[in-house]
Amino acid sequence: MTLFSDPACPYCHRVRMVIAEKRINIEIVDVDAKALPDELMDFNPYGTVPTLVDRDLRLYESVILMEYLDERFPHPPLLPIDPVGRANARLFMYRVDRDWYDRMRVIRTADTATARRARQELVESLVAVAPIFAASRFFMSDEFSLVDCCVAPLLWRLPLLELELPAAASPVTEYAARMFEWPSFRVSLTEAEREMVTDLA
Repeated sequence: MTLFSDPACPYCHRVRMVIAEKRINIEIVDVDAKALPDELMDFNPYGTVPTLVDRDLRLYESVILMEYLDERFPHPPLLPIDPVGRANARLFMYRVDRDWYDRMRVIRTADTATARRARQELVESLVAVAPIFAASRFFMSDEFSLVDCCVAPLLWRLPLLELELPAAASPVTEYAARMFEWPSFRVSLTEAEREMVTDLA
């Protein structure tokens, strides 16, 4: 089993968190997302990372990889066992991508004015959901899950995005501190990711 992963990519980071949490024996091949090797292009017609190769199986898109690994290596389970709980977790991951990761992408790629607006929207969104972070040890759950694997890499990158959370978002900051000390999070960090937040790494 091989994972093609960009050491600085947040989508790759969340897959690496799942791998670390489940202690999966896998070869991780570091690649540059902007200059992918021809070998990876043979596996993934969209030319994106993360890309997973497991014998004859080729998978791409981080959430698909995360769910596959969770099912292929069932212990510890990272999704609820009941259909309603699983559906809610998938909905949370979808919303994290739409509400937060999309804004992160805008901040990193758009013009200055658009990026400034996206920063403000991301801060406002995190402040608005702060009570949810305060309600449980993990995101919307008492157990570590795939949702946490989606949220933590984004929060780790807030300094890189030149974004500081206000006091009103203190539950988010407290959650982030817990996640950054979580063993699988620390194991999943690449050297490039440690350099993003030197005072916390």
